[in-house]
Amino acid sequence: QVQLAESGGGLVQPGGSLRLSCAASGSIFVIRPMGWYRQAPGKQRELVAGISTTGSTNYADSVKGRFTISRDGGKNTVYLQMNSLKPEDTAVYYCNLVSSRGTYWGQGTQVTVSS
Repeated sequence: QVQLAESGGGLVQPGGSLRLSCAASGSIFVIRPMGWYRQAPGKQRELVAGISTTGSTNYADSVKGRFTISRDGGKNTVYLQMNSLKPEDTAVYYCNLVSSRGTYWGQGTQVTVSS
């Protein structure tokens, strides 16, 4: 079993910043692709950013230039630095890890951007 623990969500004003963290634990012994997804009320879950085993990254067009995904060295721990936040970034953010045994999800962390 693999567990993903997220942290770092909260309430922030438009233009502000937040940093989300996600650490994997359990039966995971090699580096795996990881990513951040988000789901706003009434909308489908969407990919925000992903990072491969080699460190290459990809982003949704809506967050390019504002969000940065990174990995903690050779660990299955990833971060999402979110700058210049907008009200439309409000959502529950989920961490994701893809392994040979399946795809795992964190419990989600709420990000609210509001004045």
